[in-house]
Amino acid sequence: MLALQVFVGILAAVLMGLIGGQLSWATSAAWGTLAVVLPAVVFVRAMSRQMRRTQSGSALFGFFVWELVKIILTVALLLVAPIVMSDLNWFALVAGFVVTIKVYWLAMWLGWMRPKSKSNI
Repeated sequence: MLALQVFVGILAAVLMGLIGGQLSWATSAAWGTLAVVLPAVVFVRAMSRQMRRTQSGSALFGFFVWELVKIILTVALLLVAPIVMSDLNWFALVAGFVVTIKVYWLAMWLGWMRPKSKSNI
């Protein structure tokens, strides 16, 4: 899923650069993608470590904690965008952000997130 998000984010950045005709549009869209992908990577890595625990209560608590960390990191990346990029284009940033987040819906629509069937039962 993360690889698909990165691919779609790069595609969005390239398209924004072509549509806007400026590098700032492409970099803004890329920052929007980064604000989705980087927190997701942190979350996935933390949850992969968390799932090794045998206690379901601590795993569930860890899920909520890391989801909160993911949200805070996403908001922080969006808030720091105007400081990092002087020629930020908010339209392109939001477009890159939304397109990258909607990859989950695309994956479900294409059937990539179906539960694996147990054919040997």
